[in-house]
Amino acid sequence: MPSELTLVKPVALPTQSAVATIYESTNLADAFAVQLPFGTSSDPEVLWRFLISQQPSWIGWLTNARDAIVACFGLKTAKHLATLSSEANADRIGIFKVYAKGETEIVLGEDDKHLDFRLSVLHTPDLSPTLGGQLTVSTVVHCHNLLGRAYILVIAPFHRQVVKASLRRAAHIGWPKAAAR
Repeated sequence: MPSELTLVKPVALPTQSAVATIYESTNLADAFAVQLPFGTSSDPEVLWRFLISQQPSWIGWLTNARDAIVACFGLKTAKHLATLSSEANADRIGIFKVYAKGETEIVLGEDDKHLDFRLSVLHTPDLSPTLGGQLTVSTVVHCHNLLGRAYILVIAPFHRQVVKASLRRAAHIGWPKAAAR
């Protein structure tokens, strides 16, 4: 049975998140949250980097399958986006472009011809002195055309499983500790 610190739950899109109102209309909007243990870093960039570095291996296989399919439609592949991170002036974390960074939230995403998406990694403090706050990963997508809407229809269930599995695995492994002050 999962403990409170490994339980990933769907939540409403946080109103304080920068992505809550970024698009006039959305074709997908979801958010998943996990409780962090006391002593965990509250830096959303540190938490995101840890989260994507600890993903289950099946996510890589799924990404490779996605790349093979979307390349046929001329869409950006994860393989291509990963190469952009090595550019000197690139503000990217892995395959994701960084759009905004703050003390409590980092906003990442990408724009393509079929859709634009933004992903928020938001840390909110907890009133309990024994807990380390809550981490919420939110995704919003705005589709430009029929290809985008068809893509989201197919990919949404996989996307949700990827986010939940990534959060569960990071919680199971143990989140990075806060830097000593």
